[in-house]
Amino acid sequence: MSLPQLLLRFPRYLRALGTPRRRWWSPFLTTISSVGSCRGQSSKSPAYWNQVVSEAEKIVGYPTSFMSLRCLLSDELSNIAIQVRKLVGTQHPLLTTARGFVQDSRSNLQLRGLVVLLISKAAGPGSVNAHCQDYDVVTGIYSCQRSLAEITELIHTALLVHRGIVNLNELQSSDGPLKDMHFGNKIAILSGDFLLANACNGLALLQNTKVVELLASALRDLVQGVYHENSTSAKENYITNDIGISAWKEQTFLSHGALLAKSCQAAMELAKHDAEVQDLAFQYGKHMAMSHKINSDLQPFIKEKTSDSTTFNLNSAPVVLHQEFLGRDLWIKQIGEAQEKERLDYAKLRETIKAGKGVTSAIDLCRYHGNKALEALESFPPSEARSALENIVFAVTRFS
Repeated sequence: MSLPQLLLRFPRYLRALGTPRRRWWSPFLTTISSVGSCRGQSSKSPAYWNQVVSEAEKIVGYPTSFMSLRCLLSDELSNIAIQVRKLVGTQHPLLTTARGFVQDSRSNLQLRGLVVLLISKAAGPGSVNAHCQDYDVVTGIYSCQRSLAEITELIHTALLVHRGIVNLNELQSSDGPLKDMHFGNKIAILSGDFLLANACNGLALLQNTKVVELLASALRDLVQGVYHENSTSAKENYITNDIGISAWKEQTFLSHGALLAKSCQAAMELAKHDAEVQDLAFQYGKHMAMSHKINSDLQPFIKEKTSDSTTFNLNSAPVVLHQEFLGRDLWIKQIGEAQEKERLDYAKLRETIKAGKGVTSAIDLCRYHGNKALEALESFPPSEARSALENIVFAVTRFS
């Protein structure tokens, strides 16, 4: 199947998974709240994460937080934005996603494009026969690599928008009128399709078949990862998956790691670096994304101030590890003990999980992937870009 066909069918693949369930996760999975500490900084201070990203953005030339703004402010999406105003006052997740694009805060810094640009600069110029000859001596990045970073963000943003579709059968009165929520779903589908179409057009302009193949396979992996996440959890009365950490890692790579890993590899291909350098870039992107995801999963368990009403994914890394140590039968028993009037008491269950080995094991796993990401950078020459990539890993993997 060609890339244009895959991109156009992407939203249909998501909808084919069945009626979308109520989302439990933040739409901005590219972010880290209260990230880990580094070099004496407190893991509970957002100031350090802001500093790391701000310095990295200066190195690559311009803020990646607004990387896809040119597309998002086009006439087509401007018209959609006017329609989105009809959702104000409802609880449709598309509003949360839209606010994230324009709010300048630590919670909305887009990470994938920044990493692609940093690793492009860290690797330096490739051979004289590089596919893209427009090399910026000041920033140390090819123009096609900068375009690739934008395409990566567009694909990821489209996924977030498409996954913002809500299950109309599970609406509560506080969510808003049914017709408005149904309208919001239509807008989410249309907006995501538009972003994917722009990503497809951008890939075609790169005129590199291997890069197109890499990004198409990353999109395939995303669809497969979403399918794994939704297929079992959509079953009636299905609370948590019976999977081990190995299967969890495979599924998480598909849904959260493949896009960054293959985008980093594609950036090396555009500069015509050899296969070894391409693999190192792939390994950094893979392990960086895995570490980032585990850090996100850990937040409900390590934050000092967590509301009793705060929910968490029962298939997240700490929970899967807790289940693996405990055994499936005892885990189901603990879930049953935490249920009151057919509703799960997340505060009680969270304390139960924190008393086990799942949280500490997840922290160790986060650090393991962080160390693997750092190992991949050892062959890159020392530079500001390499240091920035290392600092991002430190920020994700240090816990106080």
